Amino acid sequence: MNAESPRPPEGDWLGTPFLKFRREGPIAVCTLDRPEARNAMTPAMYFGIRYAVGRVNADPDLAGLLITGTGDVFAPGGDMGGGGADDWITFGSALGMDVTPFDALRSSVKPIVSAVNGLCQGGGLQIALCSDVAVVSDRATFRVPELFRGIADTYYSQMLARVVGPVRTRDLMFTGRTFAAQEALAWGMVARVVPHDDLPDAAREVLAQCCRTAPAARAVVKSSLDAYLGLFDRIGMSTSLGAPEAVEGFRAFKERRSPEWVHPALRLDGRL
Repeated sequence: MNAESPRPPEGDWLGTPFLKFRREGPIAVCTLDRPEARNAMTPAMYFGIRYAVGRVNADPDLAGLLITGTGDVFAPGGDMGGGGADDWITFGSALGMDVTPFDALRSSVKPIVSAVNGLCQGGGLQIALCSDVAVVSDRATFRVPELFRGIADTYYSQMLARVVGPVRTRDLMFTGRTFAAQEALAWGMVARVVPHDDLPDAAREVLAQCCRTAPAARAVVKSSLDAYLGLFDRIGMSTSLGAPEAVEGFRAFKERRSPEWVHPALRLDGRL
């Protein structure tokens, strides 16, 4: 079957032409590769990353997974505008399905390192947060824009509050501001920042170090850390996805304007 057409995952094919799965000895590298849309993630891409985690965990020849992007973009989150050769469901509907990879990343038996090569926001930042270690280019930038889209992302509010505290969580979520790699490092959101050109080698070395630790003992530590992070409010988040604010947030994004809930004097040209 043509690999450019949507189909179920099979072997190292992740079910979408926008993800590349490459083996480098004991390391698997999953690359987001949709430059024409700045790596905006379709539902199939989200599911493909989840599938890649399972693929690595089930393969005795692979020790760990590295996730990265192309060009100057790691991942900007979901493609709310639709489109793409694998666009088999609208993105809003997909958020209510069990296709996102975040829990799979957090619970992976084998180590996962995100090599954040550039712009990282929304679901992309969540991928970095849920990886075992995030190694970040000094050119990377971050953002949590979900409230601009009308989404009550309780996964973010739960994880960020545990990682950076409630005051900083309100700052990042309520303003949706862009922040740089060094601030993310200082706040404990990422493990380390390296010169941009050193990122591939640095991330691979970190992953190799993680892979040398004892698997069973590492799983106990991961379980302990996961218990500390706690569970997010699935009911509240799912309810928000079908609410009028989310409908308006998605529509405003597609129409490149401020949502109607923004006071006329505070609206900006273009999308938020």
